[in-house]
Amino acid sequence: MTTASARALLVSLVDYAGLFPPAELAMDAAVAEYRRWRRSPQAWMLGRFVVPAVRLAELATRLDPDGAPPEGLSALLGRDLQADLARVQAFNAGQRGRACVDTVELKAARADELTAALAAIPPALVAYVELPVGSRGQASPADIDARSSMRPDPDLLALLHARGARAKVRTGGVVAAAIPSVAELAGFLAATAAALAPFKATAGLHHAIRGEYPLTYQAKAPRAVMHGFLNVFAAAVIARSGAAPGELEAVLEERDPRAFRLDEEGLGWRDRRVTTAQVARCRADFALSFGSCSFAEPVDELRALGLLP
Repeated sequence: MTTASARALLVSLVDYAGLFPPAELAMDAAVAEYRRWRRSPQAWMLGRFVVPAVRLAELATRLDPDGAPPEGLSALLGRDLQADLARVQAFNAGQRGRACVDTVELKAARADELTAALAAIPPALVAYVELPVGSRGQASPADIDARSSMRPDPDLLALLHARGARAKVRTGGVVAAAIPSVAELAGFLAATAAALAPFKATAGLHHAIRGEYPLTYQAKAPRAVMHGFLNVFAAAVIARSGAAPGELEAVLEERDPRAFRLDEEGLGWRDRRVTTAQVARCRADFALSFGSCSFAEPVDELRALGLLP
């Protein structure tokens, strides 16, 4: 049986990104997988279907003529922002009443870049902006630079808050260098909580608890210590209740699943407790979701931990 606090923590938690590495499914397979889980008893955990804006026309050809498209679409915008926004507009116009992109995701590293991007995005679209965090929270080795700060720029967070946009943090990738350190991720959580900036996470959170895992699905894939999604979202709840970064680092470092408790009254990590109501509020307006190319892995691991039937 799923407890009240577990349901509050997990509801609509996973945005399905099966098109992206390391799964990189074909469009047909990704849409079919999303629909399969939409019909499953675990559908309440499933969030949006994430698709690159450049593949929206391809997605349009895979939608059922009976009006059963993937529910909830988030489009990933690339470097050519105007072209991708035009693709979103064309998709929505062509699929009126059947499917709708209502969320977009993009990157910005400077205040002028962020200001221009948010000015271009129509108010009807919810925008998640991936911000640079520390020196390693990037998509690939080619994107990694020598940033020394462990926290996102407070000016960028203030801009997000002023425009009603949301933050996005990269929590992993297919190379070890793409995984932010515990200190970097704790700094992000502390800063966004202080700035009242809602966020989502992306990449690397296939596993519930922090540990060493293969980075891809290939045979003999390299391994690295990866963040656990229970660690990240428990730390987010605790951050929202006013915890210091040092405590957040300890939550993110935790590798013993027995240290986490999700019962009818609330969430516990070692001696720290927060109520189910606090968990629900945090998920509703702060720690919103994470993107994963697999939905089966989180479900299987939660079952193994006894949090799902």
